[in-house]
Amino acid sequence: MIHYSMVLTTVGNAQLADKLIQLLLEEQLAACIQTMPISSHYIWQGKVCHDQETLLIIKTKQSCYAEIETLIVNHHDYDVPQIVMVPFIDGLNPYFVWINEVTKS
Repeated sequence: MIHYSMVLTTVGNAQLADKLIQLLLEEQLAACIQTMPISSHYIWQGKVCHDQETLLIIKTKQSCYAEIETLIVNHHDYDVPQIVMVPFIDGLNPYFVWINEVTKS
């Protein structure tokens, strides 16, 4: 059985967002990537920080996660980028069929 998920990551600039999106789609690691401007509040190196970022919502198969993580880590400019996988519990079957068709086996 194939399992589907979304992978979430954040970036601090449009150039990196565009680069990651292009690479993920070209490598057939994602079927769809949505972007959203967000305001992030976090603690880094003992300080409270606040930044404007872009959230990338990457729709994919769970079997692609390791390659997605490696690609993001290799191209990201953060020391510790957010990279998390959120599994889909259920969804529209034709949507899952489409994800399966356009991502790596």
